[in-house]
Amino acid sequence: MLFEEQTELPGSSAFNHEQREGTFICAACYLPLFEGQYKYERGTGWPSFIQPIAGHIDTKPDYTLIVLRTEYHCARCGGHQGHVFKVGPRPRGERWCNNGLALKFVLGTDGLSQLRS
Repeated sequence: MLFEEQTELPGSSAFNHEQREGTFICAACYLPLFEGQYKYERGTGWPSFIQPIAGHIDTKPDYTLIVLRTEYHCARCGGHQGHVFKVGPRPRGERWCNNGLALKFVLGTDGLSQLRS
């Protein structure tokens, strides 16, 4: 799924209700993508974030559902993470809707893993 730009079924991610302090990293290369403090429960069935870690995400237009959406990927390995929508909370007004299978979670008290090659 990570490199086929697909999505798991809504509600299937163990990260939907994750609220502990920590960092969400790319499941493929371990690049840190989101800080746990920016996760929020939107009720969409996928983990949602207010903002990514600056410089760690790349975006591109996605017309697969005919309507333009903004797809985002890990800036390091290109793994598909999800879509960003302009319907999030203030101050940015963005909802970064992520595939749970594309993430790993590192608890705040644990050290971040070294990047994979």
